[in-house]
Amino acid sequence: MAPRRLLLGTVLALAATTGRARAQGADPTRATQFIQATGQELVSALNSNAPVAQRRQQVAAILRRAVDVEGVGRFILGRWWRQASAAEQQEYTRLFEETLIRNLSARFGEYQGVRFSLGRAQQRTEDDVLVNTVIERPNIAPFALDWRVGDINGQPRVVDVIAEGTSLRLTQRSEYSAVIQRNNGQVSALLAAMRNQIQQLAAREGH
Repeated sequence: MAPRRLLLGTVLALAATTGRARAQGADPTRATQFIQATGQELVSALNSNAPVAQRRQQVAAILRRAVDVEGVGRFILGRWWRQASAAEQQEYTRLFEETLIRNLSARFGEYQGVRFSLGRAQQRTEDDVLVNTVIERPNIAPFALDWRVGDINGQPRVVDVIAEGTSLRLTQRSEYSAVIQRNNGQVSALLAAMRNQIQQLAAREGH
């Protein structure tokens, strides 16, 4: 009985430690500090005197560091990830990263004078925190942009962006699934649509 009690005590202690680690990863203060630092980096890049193309590159680099691109991409593809071939998974990850970064960058615009202010942070689950922010751009009404922050390998990372109440990852998941379903479950159809979208975004940006 003693060895069994010892084993049970060890398991309970490990579970308690793991629970504390998850809670620490979703700490609102830590998440807020992370978003504040990321927001300051973005504003600094956007408001610099560098050419537009260079500012875009700087914003993209910041977002790649801040966002859990791989995790978000797999969540959005959902059950179709398992049906994709290894080559399709690899191409999807590459295309998704480019699409995501271009779309997020576009939300901040190309104009100087961008301002970023923090609101409250809410712990949604023990694994993530929602940090409210407001983005202000010249001659455009301020808009709410909320960042869902999770703990990825011990580091805070953005796992979703909510623009005016709409979740980016849930919206994209629905849209991507609809494309695949309309094409008899072929992930290749989604990849073709993503390539086309990137071409359109690149043409709109002028490069």
